Amino acid sequence: MHVDTTYLITAVVALVIAGAFAGFLSGLLGVGGGIVTVPVMFEIFRILEVDSEVRMHVAVATSLATIIPTSIMSGRSHHKRGALDFSLIKLIGPSALVGVVIGAAIADHLKGTVLTAVFGSVALIVSLYMFFRRDSWRLGHEFPRGVGGAAIGSVTGFISTLMGIGGGTLGVPAMSLFNVPVHRAVGTASALGLIIGVPGAIGYIIAGWNAPNLPPFSIGYVNVLAAVLLLPTILAVVPYGAKVAHSISKTALQRAFGLFLLITAARMLSSLL
Repeated sequence: MHVDTTYLITAVVALVIAGAFAGFLSGLLGVGGGIVTVPVMFEIFRILEVDSEVRMHVAVATSLATIIPTSIMSGRSHHKRGALDFSLIKLIGPSALVGVVIGAAIADHLKGTVLTAVFGSVALIVSLYMFFRRDSWRLGHEFPRGVGGAAIGSVTGFISTLMGIGGGTLGVPAMSLFNVPVHRAVGTASALGLIIGVPGAIGYIIAGWNAPNLPPFSIGYVNVLAAVLLLPTILAVVPYGAKVAHSISKTALQRAFGLFLLITAARMLSSLL
């Protein structure tokens, strides 16, 4: 694949900057950074003329790979501030893992446009919820156990795997609806990203092992070069995002989350037109 040098340099700079932004948002919002890195990689791969059939798959898979170390660092930062609820992780984690496995298994059979539509649609719905939600909105006074909790976990894992994101985008609103304080929801979601990232990335590697027209330096659908460029700045900035998260108000945190999701959703959905 022939690539113009100027485009390549632009892609490298964009990935490094996106890594810093993703790391900050990961620490701030518990979203694993994928909500930033997936659309950025999607655009970069478009510029580099990566085949449209695999472009979104590679962006999603690479994002899941970067979420692994990001979630570890973000989770540790929130744990130090007492905002990581291990009882919730134990409750959601197993069913989320089941959802991840199912999502990774079927992702290879979906067209890139379907993954893009899923990403944009879910981001739009969640952004509107975060903008308009009220503290009085509750589905329960505590997070459900049994079938209810398992359903939330599995849906979170499944959709997050198709989107290439950590557990925050869906997990934070879900936990908030069941009376979990937003800072604790963000901290817990950051650790949930590890449960999603590891099996999700492995699944995409296996699914894309013999896929045609992958960009250079790819292992399955995971592009190692993009991951290597993203990770240093992501990891360097995560602690600062977590620190800011505990110094601003709950309302500001929710609106920041909603605004960013809205911008991202609009861009991804417009690419389908």
